[in-house]
Amino acid sequence: MVDAKGRNMKCLTFFLMLPESVKSKSSKSSKKGNASGSSKLPPVCYEIITLRSKKKKKMAADIFPTKKPASTTTVQQYQQQNLNNNNTIQNCNWQGLYSTIRERNSVMFNNELMADVHFVVGQPGRTQRLPGHRYVLAVGSSVFHAMFYGELAENKDEIHIPDVEPAAFLAMLKYIYCDEIDLSADTVLATLYAAKKYIVPHLARACVNFLETSLSAKNACVLLSQSCLFEEPELTQRCWEVIDAQAELALRSEGFCDIDAQTLESILQRETLNAKEIVVFEAALNWAEAECQRQELTSSTDNKRKVLGKAMYLIRIPTMALDDFANGAAQSGVLTLNETNDIFLWYTAAKKPELQFVSQPRKGLLPQRCHRFQSCAYRSNQWRYRGRCDSIQFAVDKRVFIAGFGLYGSSCGSAEYSAKIELKRQGVLLGQNLSKYFSDGSSNTFPVWFEYPVQIEPDTFYTASVVLDGNELSYFGQEGMTEVQCGKVTFQFQCSSDSTNGTGVQGGQIPELIFYA
Repeated sequence: MVDAKGRNMKCLTFFLMLPESVKSKSSKSSKKGNASGSSKLPPVCYEIITLRSKKKKKMAADIFPTKKPASTTTVQQYQQQNLNNNNTIQNCNWQGLYSTIRERNSVMFNNELMADVHFVVGQPGRTQRLPGHRYVLAVGSSVFHAMFYGELAENKDEIHIPDVEPAAFLAMLKYIYCDEIDLSADTVLATLYAAKKYIVPHLARACVNFLETSLSAKNACVLLSQSCLFEEPELTQRCWEVIDAQAELALRSEGFCDIDAQTLESILQRETLNAKEIVVFEAALNWAEAECQRQELTSSTDNKRKVLGKAMYLIRIPTMALDDFANGAAQSGVLTLNETNDIFLWYTAAKKPELQFVSQPRKGLLPQRCHRFQSCAYRSNQWRYRGRCDSIQFAVDKRVFIAGFGLYGSSCGSAEYSAKIELKRQGVLLGQNLSKYFSDGSSNTFPVWFEYPVQIEPDTFYTASVVLDGNELSYFGQEGMTEVQCGKVTFQFQCSSDSTNGTGVQGGQIPELIFYA
């Protein structure tokens, strides 16, 4: 085609069907068409439009770059309609509000428009009816594909799903329709169950990642139980790491009482539990009381012993301190008289009786030490303590649990120090303890422990601080390192603004971080 100036130009030709209102403008051509024998065809008007085209092909979003986008209010309105399961869309040309197929597909999420299947989700009395679109669901899940298009597909308009919570099912639908992952602590386990049931692996992986990042001593036992149910070995291993290192916190958590009997036994027989046995015993009794309530039994000592069953013998009662046994387990009422007598003889008699209880103490965890100085020294006027703070910041590349600090002692013979140790993250106190330690005058480090190990997440800087009170000068570290490799864990150090006594990366106090990994 040649334009008015004689230039060649490529063209795109569109045949547009014009509405009846436009026919009047071309009535003459219509009459001629009718006279030519085409009166049987519906009265339609065509118009040819020619557009100049450029050599480079463009997508729809590139062709209309100046088109006014949908207002934030309008988009939010449709999103709210999705959440409320609204059946109507006010704008008849809603497709034009969104530039991508993902956005247009998202409008169908929880929307009755064009819905060809419905789900009644939840237990009887707490159900929610949710709309769906077979094609979209089949694209997002192989289970839905088999359900709707497989050889044994059933053409049901309404499908009942009593074993999935409505909030979790909606979270899965939102991922399938919108490619968005919306998880919360309250629904993540139920969402993981739904993702596993309908084989949506990427959503399941996101749920596991969410659980791993939110893992703590408070929920580790419950998540351990769930990870075994969902067959997630990596999550199971992470749970064990937390339970082993922070065993006493985990055993005293409310979540411990909610675990099943099989998980209880696996925890009680754990060799690496880092806890006193009296704490293990008390946790088992708390679980037994909760189990009695679940089985609608009175919380008597006989019933507690009954629900514990063989798990009772997994508690290593003979390894308790004698005071803990005499004042605790012996007076609990869950042990028989013969068991109590035999355990007392085990503590005192030369010829020890045979016991059904395990008599070997748990191995626990072996603490590791990160030493950040290459040498140490002392001078006649250093390192002095007058209530000032020695502090250093550190970060790790893997989750660890800081159990305490290794500190230098006196350089002038034996001396005793009072130490207040703290661990903070962005100014928030995570752990502290006030204790004393005795140094023998050597250049060795002396451990000072937190009450419970503190969980440290990777790629975040934490502040370790100590305020020492002692009359004598002490050794101090020098030739400090900014990065230290300890086994599979890498520590990075930087100076802290909290340090007012001279400690920094190159020298000072806090030569060691004691941790479990």
